[in-house]
Amino acid sequence: MMLGIIRRRVVCGGSSYSVLGQSFHKIRPVISAPRVYLTAGEEISLHPRRFENVRSFCHLILPGRTMSLTPMREVVASLQPGLTTQIQSRLFSSDNGDLVDAVVPFMGESISDGTLAKFLKNLGDRVEVDEPIAQVETDKVTIDVASPEAGVIQEFVAKEGDTVEPGTKIAVISKSSEGVAHVTPSEKTSDNGASQPSPPAEKDREEMPKSTVESTPVIEKPKATSSPPLQRSAMEPQLPPKERERRVPMTRLRKRVATRLKDSQNTFAMLTTFNEVDMTNLMKLRSDYKDAFLEKHGVKLGFMSGFVKAAVSGLQNQPIINAVIDGDDIIYRDYIDISVAVGTSKGLVVPVIRNADKMNFAEIEKEINTLAKKAIDGSLSIDEMAGGSFTISNGGVYGSLLSTPIINPPQSAILGMHSIVNHPMVVGGNIVPRPMMYIALTYDHRLIDGREAVFFLRRIKDVVEDPRRLLLDI
Repeated sequence: MMLGIIRRRVVCGGSSYSVLGQSFHKIRPVISAPRVYLTAGEEISLHPRRFENVRSFCHLILPGRTMSLTPMREVVASLQPGLTTQIQSRLFSSDNGDLVDAVVPFMGESISDGTLAKFLKNLGDRVEVDEPIAQVETDKVTIDVASPEAGVIQEFVAKEGDTVEPGTKIAVISKSSEGVAHVTPSEKTSDNGASQPSPPAEKDREEMPKSTVESTPVIEKPKATSSPPLQRSAMEPQLPPKERERRVPMTRLRKRVATRLKDSQNTFAMLTTFNEVDMTNLMKLRSDYKDAFLEKHGVKLGFMSGFVKAAVSGLQNQPIINAVIDGDDIIYRDYIDISVAVGTSKGLVVPVIRNADKMNFAEIEKEINTLAKKAIDGSLSIDEMAGGSFTISNGGVYGSLLSTPIINPPQSAILGMHSIVNHPMVVGGNIVPRPMMYIALTYDHRLIDGREAVFFLRRIKDVVEDPRRLLLDI
């Protein structure tokens, strides 16, 4: 920063100071002047209320200076010897503009930090603009850190496992095409720049004085006496050795799931009611139209779309189940967003089907298929998992026969589906095998009474057992 002193007098806050040939009465050591220029023939009056850094402008004018440009560092040194100054550099700075920083991007309004899970590139690798070089794992999604410029990875600033925030620098990218020299920990660089292997550890052992080893006396430890049988039986049981155990840190997603489930258990007065559904008609509907459905819509017809439509019908008949408690109020939602629980290798995620009440079977199946693929490859966004007014969890895909699902906060209820098993059922006075499924509804009993919960589950049963009800709206 350069400052030109051209005029004889400068008026600051109502007080004038002579620039040439006179000295100041006061000189403060605080230097924080903005970039200010004077032109010949001008007299500038600076008022502190109008310019927040006005006082610093006066301090930069030195007595006895000639009419020349004075560097900032000389000005600071002349005011007070030994004064320490701090020069701030640009975010992506270097002498030749060759280096840029790769930083953690914005991760969402509700996410303040994450864990640097892994680097996707190695030191010295060539990267292109916006190419992912690392992944940051949050409690909701996995976010890629992209390279801001095309170039070569020169340095990794952070390491895997570090907690990082938006804006944290994790790597330095060199925009030039020159590679990065690799020096392994077992090598060291000599004065001429050549890499030399480090001497073996055995050489150090050989150079140790033998007298030190020979002069060390050997002290025999007293032999432990054997314990009597009664004392040995009172000892603690032998635990498995630590070598047979593995300790790994919990992922952020797993910790987030654990926290939410425990909060749900501590907050809600959870109660579960059950029913069983005869899947004969829905299975027949699927069998009769699955080929035509796939040919027209490009997606398979599954059971989830039938249960989503049944849940929509149940929520419309019992709107209290779609509501939620907020303090001393009850919030009734006039929309139906169905969350679908999807299990992945990293943990449970719950993407949301928006406006499920306005979608048909094909649209629901397409949305479920898209969200499931994103959940498996870890590309779900925050928006795709935010919100939701009701959740469906299908433990039947893993073979679960019966369970009591836990409410997904801040919702008020969750429907649990299970595996289909042939059971002997009485139909028309005869005992016949039927494909049956147990369904469970866990609800917040503070808001939802047993009557509404049973009616809702009964509506699910009626629609699944006879899908024609949806067409007739009965």
